[in-house]
Amino acid sequence: MNKTALVTGATSGIGKATAQILAKNKYKIILCGRREDRLIALEKELSEFTEVHTLSFDVRDKKAVFESINSLPEAFSKIDVLINNAGNAHGLDPIQNGDLDDWDAMIDINIKGLLYVSKAIIPQMIERKSGHIINIGSTAAKEVYPNGNVYCSTKHAVDALNQGMRIDLNPYGIRVGAIHPGMVSTEFSDVRFKGDTEKAASIYKGLDPLQAADIADIIHFVVSRPYHVNIADLVVMPTAQASATIVKRN
Repeated sequence: MNKTALVTGATSGIGKATAQILAKNKYKIILCGRREDRLIALEKELSEFTEVHTLSFDVRDKKAVFESINSLPEAFSKIDVLINNAGNAHGLDPIQNGDLDDWDAMIDINIKGLLYVSKAIIPQMIERKSGHIINIGSTAAKEVYPNGNVYCSTKHAVDALNQGMRIDLNPYGIRVGAIHPGMVSTEFSDVRFKGDTEKAASIYKGLDPLQAADIADIIHFVVSRPYHVNIADLVVMPTAQASATIVKRN
């Protein structure tokens, strides 16, 4: 395996688990994230399996995104697989009580960040007429739930962008697909509830949620299909979850 994968939001959760499984399958890995200490620790861990390079930037920072990706050394400059994983939720409030800073953070990370990173990498895929983009969405891309307003809007945008990318990049033979997880036990809820770990944990109480490794395993399956196969859109939920609001709890 001599393919190179770039993973955003690689310092925790789905991004970290994806980097781990791809590294063990001999992809060269570019780890992207904001927390340098975590990037360094993960680079050390994965270097046992493959070549690793780290880029520390915030996907919201347009200038930093392009400078970082343009700074890649020759050995990592050809990106075969882009995992647009960076994203988050801030707050869970009805629209009238929403925090404007929370709204900005979700729009800037979930939509604009995905666009910036994609824009920086797509031209080289077009030039080679090959590449694979995986956009990590959410079941919130498919339905809106109470108090999910802006977060659901941003994930609906990811769903639309995924479809638009697939159409626009079709002439160049570039594969584009999205994976939309339901309830996954990661730091996601800790961020949404701003460090209230008790409230975050209550989301998964009485059920067996997905784990980051479950989604990473699916991502590896998707990117390892024969090139004529493109898994375009995939929704994944724990068995206990039927929809955003229907969950079987013990």
